[in-house]
Amino acid sequence: MTLRQGIRTVSTRSSDDRLFAARREAIADFRFGADVAQVFDDMLSRSVPFYGEIQRMIAELALDIVEPGSNVYDLGCSTGTTMLLLDRDLPEDVNFVGVDDSRDMLEKCEEKLRSNGVKRNVALRCADLNSGVEMADASLVLMVLTLQFLRPLHREKLIADIFAGLRENGGLILVEKVLGEDSHFNRLFIKHYYDYKRRNGYSETEIAQKREALENVLIPYKLLENRELLLKSGFRYVDVFFKWYNFCGIVAIK
Repeated sequence: MTLRQGIRTVSTRSSDDRLFAARREAIADFRFGADVAQVFDDMLSRSVPFYGEIQRMIAELALDIVEPGSNVYDLGCSTGTTMLLLDRDLPEDVNFVGVDDSRDMLEKCEEKLRSNGVKRNVALRCADLNSGVEMADASLVLMVLTLQFLRPLHREKLIADIFAGLRENGGLILVEKVLGEDSHFNRLFIKHYYDYKRRNGYSETEIAQKREALENVLIPYKLLENRELLLKSGFRYVDVFFKWYNFCGIVAIK
């Protein structure tokens, strides 16, 4: 397992997400720093509907797509949850490459993989996906709640880089928060999503402050816009494997 210099060893324990519980006078743009990395697993489990089921479905689809001796890239790997799940069932000669622009996330990822006994070849890279990505011999690329954080101007190039680095019949699994296809449904979906967060213990203050922090950082597309982006980049087959209001999972095959 390799990582760029400067990564420190950190605890794998995820604290409860209370980042936005205290009222703030000013809300800064959301950043994936040390404070977020510490609570990120709890944040995802309480903020992403059916997150565990999405991960299980990703693992199932990976078994259908991944070829022995190939590379699997997790772009925006955060704390390594998806790689950890895939490690259980994929052939030992499949290599993992995790890419994230947050060193704090990569620290958490490295320690989580190590503490859970992952033995396969894993390379972790600190890189900004807005600048594209260098890939080779990939049979599967994962972008789990990642593309939405890239500037729209750079998304087409990144998808093109992914397509170029995939083997024939290789796949891309994309999980995104999406806009409704019209404003009526978009309002309904967002309302029901905030109800979901309330059921998981988030207060009105936490919901409102996080929404403001994400406003200029998370820029979602419509589901059909994501689909057209993939088809335009050359993918032969594109389908939806998961949908819950304003969250979706898409699988595309080269």
